[in-house]
Amino acid sequence: MPAWEMNVRKVIPYTPGEQPDRAGIIKLNTNENPYPPAPGVARVLQGMDAGKLRKYPDPAAGELVSALSERYQMPKEQIFVGVGSDDVLAMSFLTFFNGDKPILFPDITYSFYDVWAGLFQIPYECQPLDGEFEIVTKDYLKPCGGIVIPNPNAPTGAEKDLQELERIIAANSDVIVIIDEAYIDFGGESAVRLVSQYDNLLVVQTFSKSRSLAGMRIGYAFGNEKLIKYLNDAKYSFNSYTMNTVTIAMGVEAVRDEAYFQETVGKVVATREWTKGELHRLGFVFQDSKSNFIFASHPKCQAKKLFEALKERGIYVRYFAKPRIDNYLRISIGTDEEMKALVAFLDKYIGENLWLN
Repeated sequence: MPAWEMNVRKVIPYTPGEQPDRAGIIKLNTNENPYPPAPGVARVLQGMDAGKLRKYPDPAAGELVSALSERYQMPKEQIFVGVGSDDVLAMSFLTFFNGDKPILFPDITYSFYDVWAGLFQIPYECQPLDGEFEIVTKDYLKPCGGIVIPNPNAPTGAEKDLQELERIIAANSDVIVIIDEAYIDFGGESAVRLVSQYDNLLVVQTFSKSRSLAGMRIGYAFGNEKLIKYLNDAKYSFNSYTMNTVTIAMGVEAVRDEAYFQETVGKVVATREWTKGELHRLGFVFQDSKSNFIFASHPKCQAKKLFEALKERGIYVRYFAKPRIDNYLRISIGTDEEMKALVAFLDKYIGENLWLN
């Protein structure tokens, strides 16, 4: 090993879902929204004066913060924006988790949490989900350095009752509790209303799922004014101009078109509920998802073989070769046509394989 390599910070990186560059595929592996963003977003792209790009963007993303403030009836001083919720979460880990005690998060969850903990050298303990893949409240009622809970959880899609989350927040007043609500718009009850009651609570959301802007990277957080100031202090010490001018303008348009937002979310939810019924009919088992995906297992079909068969057919879903979940597939909700194609393939595949068995 070269001498210089002794001082390199080494981490095991997050593994993102495949982004296949093939024509005619059905992409159900990264929880993207199958519908385009609000019409105003396209108008921003068409009407943007390129001359504006010679200047730095507003480091505070003031227009976007104002739009979010109006939409959520939250003071601007209690809103933080970043380049996707990953950026917001990473900055939160860096800012708030600097004690000697381990932070806590579930063992089956978003796999970026342990990556950030490793990158920033934060001690952590994974709390096991129960046999039904539910978060166990009592596991988070103990001394710790902080808590991160995704709600609904990923990859399971299960929602934690808000009253139980409040028990966890209230019992950990000496540390920061982060509720990661990337999928909250698809049916869960948000913890945003608790922000005014608990100064140790940070609620993180994203434009990537319900607002169809995964390609633009916009995330945001709600918290006590002091928490938001600490986040901005860390951000400005790292990179003042994290969000570009075009993204800010597009984000504003996406927030302001409430009718389109509700229509798109409604379509995804309706298709999800139809898909649940079809998967049940085919013998799959899964928790009741409140997200834009379903985490499903078939007791008579190996998930890895099914994943490979789907991929060969041009249908991409997500498979995790990890303990306890290696016989599950995470299936993002696409359009009605895409989900019908998925179900038709599964119907044929399962019928053939059960006959062979």
